[in-house]
Amino acid sequence: MAPEFGRLITAMVTPFKKDYSVNYDEAARLALWLVENGSDGVVVAGTTGESPTLKMEEKLNLYRTVVDAVGGHATVIAGTGSNSFEDSLELSKAAEKTGVDGIMLVTPYYNKPTQEGMYRHFRSIAEAISLPVMLYNVPGRTSVNLLPETVQRLANDVPNIVALKEASGDLAQITRAISLCPDDFYVYSGDDSLTLPVMAVGGYGIVSVASHIVGTRMKEMIDAHLNGDVRLAGRIHRELSPIFKALFAFTSPIPVKTALNLGGHNVGPLRLPLVEATPAETEQLKSTLKSMGLL
Repeated sequence: MAPEFGRLITAMVTPFKKDYSVNYDEAARLALWLVENGSDGVVVAGTTGESPTLKMEEKLNLYRTVVDAVGGHATVIAGTGSNSFEDSLELSKAAEKTGVDGIMLVTPYYNKPTQEGMYRHFRSIAEAISLPVMLYNVPGRTSVNLLPETVQRLANDVPNIVALKEASGDLAQITRAISLCPDDFYVYSGDDSLTLPVMAVGGYGIVSVASHIVGTRMKEMIDAHLNGDVRLAGRIHRELSPIFKALFAFTSPIPVKTALNLGGHNVGPLRLPLVEATPAETEQLKSTLKSMGLL
């Protein structure tokens, strides 16, 4: 039986200081705050955490920091995937020693591997560790699409590959992945706006960005759905739709970091090549947050 990661997992931003060094104290505070506000777990140093700009030692320190802050109370999943097999393998092995509960492996970006290439990449890393593995499909960022049939092979062939974060935005593809994979394989929405639709077709939960801002409300929506209160779940989904849209109106995680800073969290700047929101983008985001009573 696959481990219980939780229904609402936040893909946590990485706080930086003004000099762009990692703010580990703020990372610990943010992780605690997220868990206190609906999150069952967090992904550390994933795409939302600006993983391509983090050094290996920074990632390992972040894993340790967040495990120390919330370990035992919430699931900590380490983002260890990249487009380099050797780097991903080395980081995954090192992550296992930090006390994290699992790892997340994104599809290799830029290389444009075939389905067989992705199968071997994921299988080889998973078989080298004992931690449970969540796969991450996000074609919009990687230029490759992990097909349901490949996910099925991995779910059936590799016991510790137990979950998929599916951010293709294609509900038909996500539905097929759910249909093909074993009952104890967890398929998560990778898009906040598809949380409820994905769960309605048998998905397990959401790996979320919006839960940084509206985590408690998202948890209420998930619970309402699980309790069979379809009307309430639908109402909350519609209520949250503007923030789902606003947080992806321009390149993530720029909007969510901007929103967190506006809301009093000291998550700091973004590392190049990402830059701060423009004044117009900030005003647009402020307007949405104020209209929803979040500022």
